[in-house]
Amino acid sequence: SVTPLPTTRTTETGSTVFTRSTTIQQSTSSVSTSPMTATTSEVTETGSTPKTTTSGPTPSRSTSTTPVTGTTSHETTTTRTASPPTGSHTTPVSATTSGLSSLGSTPSSTVSLSSASTTSVPVTTSGTTPTETFTTTSGTTSSGFTISTATTTSTTFKTLSPGSTSTSGPTATSTAVTTTGSDSWWLCNCTKAICIEDNIVQVIPIICNPPPKPTCANGLSPVPVIDEDGCCWHWECDCYCTGWGDPHYMTFDGLYYSYQGNCTYVLVEEINKKVDNFGVYIDNYHCDARDVVSCPRTLIVRHETQEVRMTTVKPNTLQVEVTVNNQVVALPYKKFGVSIYESGINRVVEIPELKMNVTYNGLSFSIRMPYSLFGNNTQGQCGTCNNNTADDCMLPNGNIAENCETMADHWQVVDPSKPQCSPGLNPTSSPSTTTAEPCKESSICELLLGSVFKPCHEFVRPEKYYAACVFDSCVLPNLDLECSSLQIYAATCADQGVCIDWRSHTSGVCSYECPLGKEYRACGPIKEPTCKTSHQNETSTKQVEGCFCPNGTMLYDSGVNVCVETCGCVGVDMIPREFGERFTVDCQDCICLEGEHGIICQPHECPEQHKISCDGEGFYEVTEVNPEDSCCPLVTCKCNTSFCTAKDPKCSLGFAVHSYIPSGQCCPVYQCVPKGVCVHQSAEFLPNSSVFVDKCQNCICTNEVNINTQLNIISCEPVPCNTQCAPGYELKPVKGECCGKCVQTKCIIHANNAELILSPGEFKNDPNNNCTIYSCVDIHNQLISSTSEITCPAFNEESCKPGTISFLPNGCCKTCAPVDSRTPCSVRQREDFIVYNGCRSVDRVVMTECEGTCGTFSLYSAEANSMDHSCSCCRETRTTEKHVVLKCPGGHAISHKYVYVESCSCQDTECKNPQPSELQSREENDKAALNRTKRAISLTLK
Repeated sequence: SVTPLPTTRTTETGSTVFTRSTTIQQSTSSVSTSPMTATTSEVTETGSTPKTTTSGPTPSRSTSTTPVTGTTSHETTTTRTASPPTGSHTTPVSATTSGLSSLGSTPSSTVSLSSASTTSVPVTTSGTTPTETFTTTSGTTSSGFTISTATTTSTTFKTLSPGSTSTSGPTATSTAVTTTGSDSWWLCNCTKAICIEDNIVQVIPIICNPPPKPTCANGLSPVPVIDEDGCCWHWECDCYCTGWGDPHYMTFDGLYYSYQGNCTYVLVEEINKKVDNFGVYIDNYHCDARDVVSCPRTLIVRHETQEVRMTTVKPNTLQVEVTVNNQVVALPYKKFGVSIYESGINRVVEIPELKMNVTYNGLSFSIRMPYSLFGNNTQGQCGTCNNNTADDCMLPNGNIAENCETMADHWQVVDPSKPQCSPGLNPTSSPSTTTAEPCKESSICELLLGSVFKPCHEFVRPEKYYAACVFDSCVLPNLDLECSSLQIYAATCADQGVCIDWRSHTSGVCSYECPLGKEYRACGPIKEPTCKTSHQNETSTKQVEGCFCPNGTMLYDSGVNVCVETCGCVGVDMIPREFGERFTVDCQDCICLEGEHGIICQPHECPEQHKISCDGEGFYEVTEVNPEDSCCPLVTCKCNTSFCTAKDPKCSLGFAVHSYIPSGQCCPVYQCVPKGVCVHQSAEFLPNSSVFVDKCQNCICTNEVNINTQLNIISCEPVPCNTQCAPGYELKPVKGECCGKCVQTKCIIHANNAELILSPGEFKNDPNNNCTIYSCVDIHNQLISSTSEITCPAFNEESCKPGTISFLPNGCCKTCAPVDSRTPCSVRQREDFIVYNGCRSVDRVVMTECEGTCGTFSLYSAEANSMDHSCSCCRETRTTEKHVVLKCPGGHAISHKYVYVESCSCQDTECKNPQPSELQSREENDKAALNRTKRAISLTLK
């Protein structure tokens, strides 16, 4: 709220001081509109002291009229008194003005004014400074000016023709201001000219004395505001409302309360609608699982045809998205009297026409409005802006609620996105911070009362922010919402000119990360200087926290978030360029030029490319990006094998399809190549692996390749078998088995520690006793061995001639040998021609033959009662094969081989019966053989 204070104007003539005293009386009647009557009379006072009584929102000003004629020189000093406004409704005010005139006339005038007042609010003012320089902020408009306490101006006047004036000193032409009884107009440098009469003009310079500084109910410093005439100024308390956390509110007049509704509410609207479709609204939501506390989600600003929404992208963060009429916009944005831009961590909506701004950063908001435009005319959760907290909890019907928590429920608005909300519901209850165990507030809250924020304590009291911080840390201990209390307090301190670097003291809990290329500063400019604005005068000394360009760099433009070292150009690729730099972007050849246009581009020129032909099966033409120049595509031939007609062949076992693409071609050539494996019975075997051919062979696939089949060779070896049999046994094959079996084929006879092996039908004497004969017979594949003892007949050696005693062929019995013994069996040689198939040897050839007498006899066996026969034949025992050349009748020669007997001996042979043995059956032959054996065994010599 804004409270104007009195300003005094004084007029001096010569050494006489003329003071006009203005008294303003304000009634305390109810809301009404009535005229204010001002009566003016000329009174001459010398040495009097001006006395001013103020009670109302409307400043009154008076100017004494002193006629001057001829060339009389006067010194004139004017003092103006401005009264502070303290109401919000209309109340009649009367003012009486007295003045001094040297003409002796007593003109009077009546002026009708209107003002508004509800109650009279006392204003505490501080002392004034003789000369001060002030920076005023109303909305976001800043201006600086100097206030002087005294000025002396010497003016020489002369009579002028009607409608013109002439002054010595500062002159100006101004539109005349008409008052009752005379004409007046403003000259330059806050100088007023009044036409008295008869072409007499009085020039009065306006001199302003600084008013006393008031105390604002919201605890913030008042701001100086220039009067409408632009000469003097007065103090006002801006309408400043904030909200933060879950959430906590500070009304325009500084009343603190917390409210946990989760609907959409009115923050500010006008009581008497002066601005079309104007208001500020907040959309809250439950931000914890218990649905007991809420947080701000969207701040909505409406002005005429536009609705601005600032929405938190991610809960409990500083990421904010801005939309205008439900369309996302890029910042900065300016249209139809609304300006939106970034200021540090905040998004700011500014309406210059209303001198107001609204900031939001996802965790907190602030609304600043000038008292001169909105004093006594606001309603909503931010309260009534009139520098009085008593009516801040006003309901829509004008009544005052017991507390603002109850009031806040009544400011719901219809929101289609929240059908569960409607005005008039039961009040939202506040969550209790009382737990079974006392809540220990976060150590971060202690920073508000400590040395970190101490420089701000004399400007903004921290107690309410500390209470909000403790509340958040107890109710929502895991969301770090206490950071928002520190953040809004630091922002309020910065608004009062005190910057606090506090985030570094929170041990990382409230840290703020900046994007790449930016750095965090707790005290940065509200509007960061850019290459486009760096040469403009920035008179605001306020600061905000946020991410800014590092030292030595500057933001290129408010809409181009790029930090540059030199202010050249930045194009759509967001890359800084220096003046004179040439580059290519979006297939445009560009140059960065110093001047209004900056970047000048023209289409990129591509070199001429030789035309290529994509002949050949499988080739097709394609346009691709040139790696050396992406703007100039290359036309090349590409290969697509799906266009090829050749198909891969079916290869036989042991072979695989191999394809290769000849140089310069697209389609592959197929052929069957050996796999390097063995093949057996429709199966492939890798080298060194076993191959089953049959169970009697061990086979393996080798690395050797058959030249004809190009397959690997299978090498086999028989299964190892036992080929050694014991004496009397022979290896015989066994059907279905790999190895043979040792089968007994001879009789084995053990005689006197000697082992005799006899084949079937064979007889053999005992090695130590020729009278013992062993024999072997095969009967039905069964070997039968027998032993026979020879019984010699009675022999009388005396009956033999001397020297004729010898053994019979059986080597057992003795007999008397004949004297004329024939020639024994021996080899006889002879020479003769060999004739074969008509061919004959050239010479006689030595041939041999066996000749001699052997023991053949027939004896009677008494035991057998039959004749026993013993037959022996002179036969070869060792022969060799020799070769001889034979001449044939045709004249050719052939090689012929013949048998040459080396030695002869007597050998037993079978004595056959006269009848042929062929006619006997096998069984009869077996019986005959057995009988002969028996007879031979029982053979005795007589």
